[in-house]
Amino acid sequence: MTKTDIALELKGITKRFPGVVANDSISFQLKRGEIHALLGENGAGKSTLMSIVFGLYQPDEGEIHVNGKQEWIDSPNKAIDLGIGMVHQHFKLVEPFTVTENIILGMEPRNGLKIDIKGASKKVKELSEQYKLDVNPMATIDNISVGMQQRVEIIKTLYRGADILIFDEPTAVLTPQEVSELLEIMKRLVAEGKSIILITHKLKEIMEIADTCTIIRRGKVIESVDIAKTNPQQLAEKMVGKAVNFKTEKVAAKPQEVFLEVKDLVVAGLNGMNAVNNLSFSVRAGEIVGIAGVDGNGQTELIEALTGMRNITSGEVLLKGISIANQSPRTISESGISHIPQDRHKHGLVLDFTVSENIILQTYYQPDMNKHGFINTKAMDDRATRLVKEFDVRTSGIHINARSMSGGNQQKVIIAREIDKNPQVMIAAQPTRGLDVGAIEFVHQQLIQQRDQGKAVLLVSFELEEIMNVADRILVLFGGQIVGETTPETTNDQEIGLMMAGKHEGDGMNG
Repeated sequence: MTKTDIALELKGITKRFPGVVANDSISFQLKRGEIHALLGENGAGKSTLMSIVFGLYQPDEGEIHVNGKQEWIDSPNKAIDLGIGMVHQHFKLVEPFTVTENIILGMEPRNGLKIDIKGASKKVKELSEQYKLDVNPMATIDNISVGMQQRVEIIKTLYRGADILIFDEPTAVLTPQEVSELLEIMKRLVAEGKSIILITHKLKEIMEIADTCTIIRRGKVIESVDIAKTNPQQLAEKMVGKAVNFKTEKVAAKPQEVFLEVKDLVVAGLNGMNAVNNLSFSVRAGEIVGIAGVDGNGQTELIEALTGMRNITSGEVLLKGISIANQSPRTISESGISHIPQDRHKHGLVLDFTVSENIILQTYYQPDMNKHGFINTKAMDDRATRLVKEFDVRTSGIHINARSMSGGNQQKVIIAREIDKNPQVMIAAQPTRGLDVGAIEFVHQQLIQQRDQGKAVLLVSFELEEIMNVADRILVLFGGQIVGETTPETTNDQEIGLMMAGKHEGDGMNG
């Protein structure tokens, strides 16, 4: 292979942060015209490495070569000058602006003193047509779908002349249809001579689209493999360092009485519109009901209403026949509902509290944890020690701050706390968001164990695979309403994907 065949090469890249080596002498080659996946557990160092390539961080050691020439990338502007573009996991778009205004932001073309919007819009249209991106240059960002916003980010990098594109977890917020479309777009980009680095921990997508995959574990490169010569099982084992079971083992559900009942629920959203519209469903003891849907269809408002974090406009929420509508979060928690929140940093943990303190966040005032108004630290530490062991929380001790733990271990602390309350109903919102296959397997086993102990489990997730794997019954939410009910045995990804996009069964494909 000649040097000119390599678009990007990293040699011995090392990056240290206080107390941790994020990248430990990593070497990596991206060939011209290939899709190269970067796979690794949470905290393995993938995003740090790509932030170095894009100039957001500078390495402590090592070299970066772009098109055979050594470069020092000290800012994103330098990366852009070198033809490197990054499509971030969290889009960086200004919502009231149009597509074109977002794309030219920071490098506005001038026509005399005026910004040449017309010329820019024409160029955006040409790029959109060339790569079949189907984006309207004059639409405003707040009026287009999440998948479309991502395409705007892609055009933004192309407009700036990128030949090397980095995609950071690009499918995290997309419907199955949008995922398929994105993978097609990536294939077209590569066919036009671009080179792509794909950061992901979704093995299915890697197998479908990547040419090569580099696996990183704890900051080190384990191996680079040719996708044609591997399979998902091997990739997962290399990534986690042990065998992984993809299919969650479970016996058939044995649903009993209704524990949670929601009747004609109406909940207002932020903009004064109803985010939840006359929603009715029930969850029985001994079953997992999965709520599938694209982000922004009322899931957050529904969970907040059920857990007392948001007021209910009208309708009923019954726990074993007793109304808990508009009660305080503490009352609802004490009545037998546990909640794994979708944003673990905002609603699940106090990051600057220790593991011990986080374990008793909801029970610190109860007699066994409290003596004469003071926290019984021995009882607190004993409980934390027991749960850390039971739930295999990897931590250097119960007195370290939650902030210094990986996402997967933070999630285990929350799950341990919520299960330890021995609830009747477990509400799990995005319980595996951003976790790797090993941690996902653990979380799914815990939810199924709760079900088998006769609890009612409500699982809200944007991950279709998770819903299909774990739920016994599936409800699809669109526009704050349930547009379909099905079971994993009687449906498939495509059918649920169509419902998630608001197409009811029997609508035909054009609904």
